[in-house]
Amino acid sequence: MIVGIILAAGSASRMGQAKQLLPLGSRPMLWHVAQAACQSSLDEVIVVTGATAGPVSLCVADLPLRIVHNPDWQQGQAGSILTALRSLPPNCDAVLFLLADQPLITPQLINELILHWQRCGKTIVRPYHANKPGNPVLFSLAVWREELTKLSGDQGARQLIVDHPEAIGYLPVASDEIFHDIDTIEDYEKMQQRFAKL
Repeated sequence: MIVGIILAAGSASRMGQAKQLLPLGSRPMLWHVAQAACQSSLDEVIVVTGATAGPVSLCVADLPLRIVHNPDWQQGQAGSILTALRSLPPNCDAVLFLLADQPLITPQLINELILHWQRCGKTIVRPYHANKPGNPVLFSLAVWREELTKLSGDQGARQLIVDHPEAIGYLPVASDEIFHDIDTIEDYEKMQQRFAKL
């Protein structure tokens, strides 16, 4: 069993507003990420809420997923990872961490990452383009569950990836467009322009 975990607990203090709720087309940004996850071959999708739990939950209410709330969201991304891990079914083999501000993620990419993990023999799988790695990232729980529960702060699982390059299986992708996230108003404006052309 493979579960997708969408980290949507932050307040996006750099943006001055909850960026996961910013509209793209007719839907909030988070909805696009969640829809892609729900349309993929993931066995379950979990959204971790925090700062804006009510509006975040409401914006994905029409999708077949599960909401898990992280009451300690201010402690950083690691707390959301731990909250999600505690809620997993006992037969979960792997988790795929998705970011709420990467709305160009596709079901096809998620499916390819899962297949790559099943075939390559590595315990961490992530996409890359032109030597640039990106998200989402898949972790085998048989190897990494305990380490993931020991994370702290707002770096998420980044340090695990840095410390264990030998464990990573890279999936080449045709474009780094899917990696684009939203950290500034300028990023958001560019993403709006992209969605307007769809």
